[in-house]
Amino acid sequence: MSLRRFPNASTVSSEVLGEKLCFPNGRQAQNRFLKAALTEILSTYVPDEPKKHGLPTDSILNIYDKWGHGKFGMILTSNVLVDPTNLEAAGNAIIYQEGESHERRALFTHWAKLMKQDGALAVMQLSHAGRQTPDYVNPTPWSASDIQLVSGVRYTTYGKPKPLSPEQVKTEVVDRFVYAAKYAYECGFDGIQLHAAHGYLLSQFTSPTTNKRTDKYGGTLENRQRVILEIYNAIRAEIPASTGFIVGIKTNSVEFQAEGTTLEQGKEMCRVYEENGFDFVELSGGTYEKLVFCHERESTKKREAFFLEFAEQIRPVFKKTIVYLTGGFRSVSAMVDAISSNVTQGIGLGRPITAEPDLPKKILEGLVPSAVQDQFNPNQITMTALASGTQMEQMGRTSVKSAGGDVMHQVSDFSCEKLVEKYIATVGAHLQQVSNDVNNGKRAKAVIVFD
Repeated sequence: MSLRRFPNASTVSSEVLGEKLCFPNGRQAQNRFLKAALTEILSTYVPDEPKKHGLPTDSILNIYDKWGHGKFGMILTSNVLVDPTNLEAAGNAIIYQEGESHERRALFTHWAKLMKQDGALAVMQLSHAGRQTPDYVNPTPWSASDIQLVSGVRYTTYGKPKPLSPEQVKTEVVDRFVYAAKYAYECGFDGIQLHAAHGYLLSQFTSPTTNKRTDKYGGTLENRQRVILEIYNAIRAEIPASTGFIVGIKTNSVEFQAEGTTLEQGKEMCRVYEENGFDFVELSGGTYEKLVFCHERESTKKREAFFLEFAEQIRPVFKKTIVYLTGGFRSVSAMVDAISSNVTQGIGLGRPITAEPDLPKKILEGLVPSAVQDQFNPNQITMTALASGTQMEQMGRTSVKSAGGDVMHQVSDFSCEKLVEKYIATVGAHLQQVSNDVNNGKRAKAVIVFD
């Protein structure tokens, strides 16, 4: 049965999407497609056993085995956390000195190899959750200031964060990011991306909403951005650009909330990244308090990308740094238009590639005009995120070899209306169970298993 797809605005050649991208350090991506970071939440969670805590599982390796056959130019991992007690969720992969072991190193080395199978650059996204750490993981996480997160996702609640002292910014943040970056390099990854968007710790420093400091890390934008540049410079001191190791960053173009990062501040931040030599910047937007993975403006719907209008205004600051835009792309025509109009150089894909892990390959071969169009309300962000998580769990059940070469083996086709109706009923039961677990002080299950 053929999959239902997003209607294409016009039939256009995908040739431009297959063009190589050259980074400032000389490395090249084989095409313009970026597998954006998603969150599998399928690693081990054993906080009392450091050497077993945060290990990638067979499920994660199988998922990236599928994407490793998708003909991406660059593949980003999901959040790899640099601190074992400041996690996005129980089930994140973690790199930290206290948990070093031959097993961890072997698993991350294998992960990189799977990502690079058909020529993609393997880039690890490094993150620190800060105040976005669920309270069942850590009731007193680190942050720039003591501003508590009161609204979140998946029925999660968050504790009161502790402000990092200037000395702790060095030991608990900078040093941990540098250790993880060196680890990625030694395990065969082609680069790392600093996650400084969506309300995670680095954006807690850059955003006026969460940074109320009065020391060298607070106040002016220059001060709020300081920790990111300290991390970047420390990584480059250990792994020079001449090695070919890529260092990029994910940043918010705008935060859509009171006191949040404005477009002008976003532009200035990006100017600094360009000036300091970052190899690529991935533009996104929003935070846990204001999720914006849907269209805020009617004018963006036809052009598909959620943050396209903001990216248009930021793009001119970049001369050497490669720019990726993630969020909303569904049709080849919109992707080509974004490239042709010089809004972005690379196309980031997230949820469409959990429905179809080899979407770039099909697009580049001229086999499909657009992504699979599911039957969910696109503005119901929680529902679409849960569905994407379910598809990743399904991807993780088998390797490509054991699935007979079928990268879509067991992945639900949510373009089927009857299947979606069945799934929505499953979600209802899941959310009720999550609510019960939270009320009883239990850790709720994050991923819905669906057959």
